[in-house]
Amino acid sequence: MTTEPFLAPLLSDLPLRATSFIVTVYGDVVVPRGEVLWMGNLIAVCAHVGISESLVRTAVSRLVQAGRLAGERIGRRSYYRLAPTARAEFAQVAKLLYHPPAEASGWLVLHAPELAEDVIRRRHLGRLEGNVLIAPDHGQTPPEVALTLHAGLGRDDAKLAACWDLAPLNAGYADLIGRFAPLEQALGSGAPLAPDAALIARLLLVDLYRSTLLRDPRLPASALPADWCGHEAHALFARLYLLLSEPAELHIARNLEGETGYLPRTSAISKPAWRPSLKPPSIDH
Repeated sequence: MTTEPFLAPLLSDLPLRATSFIVTVYGDVVVPRGEVLWMGNLIAVCAHVGISESLVRTAVSRLVQAGRLAGERIGRRSYYRLAPTARAEFAQVAKLLYHPPAEASGWLVLHAPELAEDVIRRRHLGRLEGNVLIAPDHGQTPPEVALTLHAGLGRDDAKLAACWDLAPLNAGYADLIGRFAPLEQALGSGAPLAPDAALIARLLLVDLYRSTLLRDPRLPASALPADWCGHEAHALFARLYLLLSEPAELHIARNLEGETGYLPRTSAISKPAWRPSLKPPSIDH
């Protein structure tokens, strides 16, 4: 477990799962830099957040069995790369995290008596009544088995939000703000953060944000409750991710290895689509 004082409040009572955190490491660091990481590096990164070597090896084994990672040995070292079958999944999540779509332009109303419940959950569809479902219109392709109508935004948007249970999502965003806003304030005041701690903080930020974002139907603003924390959480994620990236990427380039050497310092997501103008934090070399 890390002794870095900035990280202790982030980890306090955080229900961190080894498999999820390793997916975050690959999605945020490894996949944009060639898809391969030495197992020793993965064990070291996970140790910072209290995930033991045995838990790392068990989680990696499960990810291999699930077709999300693939392993290979070079000499005495083991390396794990993203499995080709998982590329579409990782690309979809990366697009949502780093290149978020525009706000919903309206609603999709679907009559889908043959749509399976797991598809309804995966697509975050709300149930209006019986087999009539609803979703915010982000330009997505509706299920083929559904008869779909398009509707504009209107005065009943807030009532339509009752088709989703937003309370757990709002609590998730509020938790992210409570944990990470003090770190942003400290960095903005010039507090130094070591490169290895910056990387761990960024990974924790992505992991916690992703866990809520992937369950969020992303309703239009007119449908959200007055106390909705999502907008503030989205903005905090964008600002803090960029504040942490310079020192985090310094640590990546100096310490994390793929099969051909150290990983590149920058990647395709080093400058995400939501990049604002920010002053980077001080770096403890």
